[in-house]
Amino acid sequence: MAMVSPRRLVQNHPDRESDAPSESIEVRFLRPGDVEALITLEQTKWDQDQAADRAELAARIQAYPRLSIGAFETGGAALASLFMKPITTAELGSAATWADCARVETPHPETTGSLFGISLSSVDADAVTAIFEFFWPHALKHGWRDIYLGSPMPGLRAWRRTNHDIPADTYMREKRHGLPRDPQLRYYHNKGFKDIVACKPGYFPHAASLDYGALLRGHIPLSSGAPLWRLVPLPWLKQVRRLLFRLV
Repeated sequence: MAMVSPRRLVQNHPDRESDAPSESIEVRFLRPGDVEALITLEQTKWDQDQAADRAELAARIQAYPRLSIGAFETGGAALASLFMKPITTAELGSAATWADCARVETPHPETTGSLFGISLSSVDADAVTAIFEFFWPHALKHGWRDIYLGSPMPGLRAWRRTNHDIPADTYMREKRHGLPRDPQLRYYHNKGFKDIVACKPGYFPHAASLDYGALLRGHIPLSSGAPLWRLVPLPWLKQVRRLLFRLV
């Protein structure tokens, strides 16, 4: 995903989380008319200086209409949103900050199978699961292979107090019981972002992370068969979307 903005994306581990999302959650590609509901989500979740504004949200939807996804409850309130954009490995390697990767641009002319997660915001963990279940069939049909995201490491500051001279990269890669030590990296690991690619200093303002960011990559399940999936009808792929989610 993403490199995902820590300011807009840090998950607070919602209380309600289950293996399968509620059938009452509607997931779909976002439209310009959704901006007001998305603003309410941003303002509910984040402080004023952290939330995306109307112009930013509208620009993302306009530039990437099939990479902007929302989950809504029955009454229309937004429960979660995911914004992505195409990106190349060269762009990822040259980017010094999250903003370098997240900048909204016209569709990139160079062919790429990779996406960058601009942001993922939610107030409901089931809604996040529902968004990824929705997207995987579309990703296979299009030929997307992986998603990158930038994650904060909120446990880094406390760890550094007793590990003054040890590089942040060491903390980023440290594991407990086979899972990342850092709670945010562990959250994303459980969502399928299991490859830790790089440790980026000064990546974004985040005090608990000492402004470091971890570049993560998640492989889209079964994407190695991309040429085949283009021939498979999308309705069939949708029938196995929950299986795809469990394969991440």
